[in-house]
Amino acid sequence: MSHYTLYIANRNYSSWSLRPWLLMTELRIPFTETLVPFEESNHANFSRFSPNARVPCLHDGDTIIWDSLAIIEYLAECHAGVWPQQPVARAWARSASAEMHSGFSALRQRCSMNCGLRLRLHAMTPDLQADLERLDALWQDGLTRFGGPFLAGSDFSAVDAFYAPVAFRIQSYGLPLSEASLAYAQRLLTLVGMRDWYDKALLEPWRETGHEREILSQAALLADLRNQP
Repeated sequence: MSHYTLYIANRNYSSWSLRPWLLMTELRIPFTETLVPFEESNHANFSRFSPNARVPCLHDGDTIIWDSLAIIEYLAECHAGVWPQQPVARAWARSASAEMHSGFSALRQRCSMNCGLRLRLHAMTPDLQADLERLDALWQDGLTRFGGPFLAGSDFSAVDAFYAPVAFRIQSYGLPLSEASLAYAQRLLTLVGMRDWYDKALLEPWRETGHEREILSQAALLADLRNQP
């Protein structure tokens, strides 16, 4: 029987860590969590457990799986519900997850995840607007095609986990999307796992200067809710 250890970094910042953590939490796949905070100068401390010195990283005994998409696929080989059962929905979910994994660069760069901040963007740049329009179209396509309330149908699956960090970005930056997409983001935010992640993120004592500086170069600070129980 597998005994998983999932290595993650600061909840407040680490969107990549959130994806497999949330999937395993929502699907009730047992695992041990090990949180290793980001270091200011580099992330060499991650090389102790991760071949590419990044998070997330999953250990299953002597087997080590790094990269969030690889972790999801590894879990799918052993656990039901990771991907939708219906082939068309599964193909769509895999495509949408891969797009999130490799795309939306403007959304990542201009709206870096910070769970505890509330911000107002200095400007809506054309590349960010294009990413938001694509995000809106993709979400509405999935919700309409497969009937919701999740992106690929009635059940939470890996594709929802891949887009879960976007829900925190929408909350932090007040990003403009359609009513249907905002309602979906709100559904993600109310998941038990998302609430747990968020509550713990607010209580973290660490601040990573690079992340903080990057965020404040793109947006004005409205409120900092961190360290508030």
